[in-house]
Amino acid sequence: MKIDIDKLTENELIDLNNRVVARLRFLNQMRAHSQMLDFRIGDRVTFHPEGHPPLFGIVTRYNRKTVTVITNGGQHWNVAPGLLRKAVSTDGTDSNNTKVIQIRRE
Repeated sequence: MKIDIDKLTENELIDLNNRVVARLRFLNQMRAHSQMLDFRIGDRVTFHPEGHPPLFGIVTRYNRKTVTVITNGGQHWNVAPGLLRKAVSTDGTDSNNTKVIQIRRE
């Protein structure tokens, strides 16, 4: 569907702009929600904020666009789910206590 914007009035252009912005916001929220489904409350995660070393913590809450993570140091961070990775503990299990097997390719 093509729209010839040269033929639209100012009011029609403003309406079109508002609809485009609303649609883009909706798509962004859907993407964030989809990424949130990769994590559950209580999952151990890691993320690397700019200007800080990588941080490890636990997912404690879902927000509209972010998830709340409490770090090992007790800090609360609201993090976009696309920036999170499931943390692997030192005993070789992932955040859900599933044994992680690393395969070497030779």
